[in-house]
Amino acid sequence: MQETEAQNSASVSAATPAKRKKTNNGPYKDEYALQAYKLCLLGAIDRDLGSFFGVTRETIIHWKSNQPDFGEAVSRGKRAADMEVAESLYRATIDRVITTKQAIKCKEVYYDENGKRVEKERVEIVEVEKHVPACFRSQQFWLRNRNPKLWSLKHEEPDDYPVRNLTLNLGYGHNPEDDETTA
Repeated sequence: MQETEAQNSASVSAATPAKRKKTNNGPYKDEYALQAYKLCLLGAIDRDLGSFFGVTRETIIHWKSNQPDFGEAVSRGKRAADMEVAESLYRATIDRVITTKQAIKCKEVYYDENGKRVEKERVEIVEVEKHVPACFRSQQFWLRNRNPKLWSLKHEEPDDYPVRNLTLNLGYGHNPEDDETTA
């Protein structure tokens, strides 16, 4: 009898269709827009927003299209973060001089009234200019994405590239053809 109950429950579970993950169009709250904006400034994408709010990515997409303030906040946050990264990438592609503060130890040596050598040390903070060279990888990335036709590693010749017969004038040097005939 126990076997038949186990078989019946197994056949019932086999007949039941697999449960699908439903999209949770959860309740939207007005404060979500500001939170989404701040999260997008930190680099959050839709999947991250869904995880933060406890909803699916599809719900985030739904909120972006149906809640104008939420969609605008997400868009502004992502744009601002992208602009910061783009500016940083641009700065990395050029040589620049930066000013930093550095602590230096100053030593003062003098002789007291008895002729004894006295040393005094103090720390001063000074501004130092440093040269920061451009990052070659950043330059490659920038140029290949900015103008791929010109900077791509895959250089393709156009089909209508003109073929010309070229004659090279090597000046008054030795003529290899004369060398072969005299040998």
